[in-house]
Amino acid sequence: MSVTIVIVVILLLGVIFVNGWTDAPNAIATAVSTRVMKPSTAVKMAVVLNFLGALFMTMVNSKVADTLSTLIDFSNTSKTDALAVLAASMFAIVVWAVAAWYFGIPTSESHALIAGVTGGALALGNKAQVSGKAWALILIGLVISSVLGFIMGFISTKGIEFLFRRVKRSTATKFFNGGEAFAAGTMAFMHGAQDGQKFMGVFLVGISLYNSAWAPVGADGQFTIPFWLIALCSITMGIGTSVGGYKIIKAVGMDMVKLERYQGFAADIAASLCLLLSSLTGVPVSTTHTKTTAIMGVGASKRLTNVNWTVARDMVLAWVLTFPGCGLIAFLMSKLFLMIF
Repeated sequence: MSVTIVIVVILLLGVIFVNGWTDAPNAIATAVSTRVMKPSTAVKMAVVLNFLGALFMTMVNSKVADTLSTLIDFSNTSKTDALAVLAASMFAIVVWAVAAWYFGIPTSESHALIAGVTGGALALGNKAQVSGKAWALILIGLVISSVLGFIMGFISTKGIEFLFRRVKRSTATKFFNGGEAFAAGTMAFMHGAQDGQKFMGVFLVGISLYNSAWAPVGADGQFTIPFWLIALCSITMGIGTSVGGYKIIKAVGMDMVKLERYQGFAADIAASLCLLLSSLTGVPVSTTHTKTTAIMGVGASKRLTNVNWTVARDMVLAWVLTFPGCGLIAFLMSKLFLMIF
């Protein structure tokens, strides 16, 4: 077996692990910060539901994986060069994500994945082609995850406040204790559904470059995602989530906006609906962007000063820098890997 494909697979699993470590905690941040669930319980729930989300959505609709698998066309590139670039891209994503985790800033591993693979492809010059259609969907997803998340967070909070305006506080508290746990579960499920498919799409590209029999193509011309890959990606992501992530939980669920339980419920429901809509339409979006902007919308529904805009500014800055920053690291690392391999 080629050393390059082994390195690619190891680094791909590393990226998936880091996603579970730094990205998946966003899904359970509100449940922990509102004290509905203990961190250990929330993590266990996230591990299980990430797996189920990736499994179920892939069986029902694999459009997100299809979009990512067509992002780069390596047909005019030698297998060795293409695999070297993929390995370098995955290495860049791990470096970028770990650096963001160190500073407690929730970045989007989804966009790091896209930026890294694109930056690596550009290092090949005209030997690889970047799909304009896939990038158009990605940019649409960026808008959806940022704008729609905020709007739906705002609207869902106002709607809940209106519906429960005459309900006894003790009754409402009891309802939202269970409701927030359920909503956090839906977020974890949808995180697996969205992010799991993104990594599966790139994984299939990598192994197909080495041996096309490992990544069978269906009658529609798209990759057929095998169960072993769904299980491998989901379990690796789950292990990453179980290892750490409290820094991200604190930044998203505690530092940016102080949430009551009904507000945590509103944020999770709003973000889950955005992710479901995006998954069904095949638009790759960032679970991080969607969740954090939904929380911002919840906080802004009371007053804009409820949002810690300093924390929000740092997050937005990290998001903006992800495309050029991670892309540049991948470009430089690809040049180095191409010389080594």
